[in-house]
Amino acid sequence: MKPTPSIQVYWRANVRLIAVLLSIWFLVGYVVSIVLAPTLNQWRLGEVPLGFWFAQQGSIYVFILLIWIYARRMDTLDRVYDVHED
Repeated sequence: MKPTPSIQVYWRANVRLIAVLLSIWFLVGYVVSIVLAPTLNQWRLGEVPLGFWFAQQGSIYVFILLIWIYARRMDTLDRVYDVHED
């Protein structure tokens, strides 16, 4: 069975969303938490250096936010392309 054009567009949008969210995940999890940590450690969040806070806490908050964004956007895409579950 050959996929319909609307399903192909749906999957293209899905893969594009995943790529964007994984890029953000990489930036926060690696670039901000590891590469930029020495620079961020110039500032403090309470008693903790900001680079350490991003590596330990901030990245977790961002990851949870990305999961929420993915769920919301996929719900929207499912409804737009009529592949949602009711």
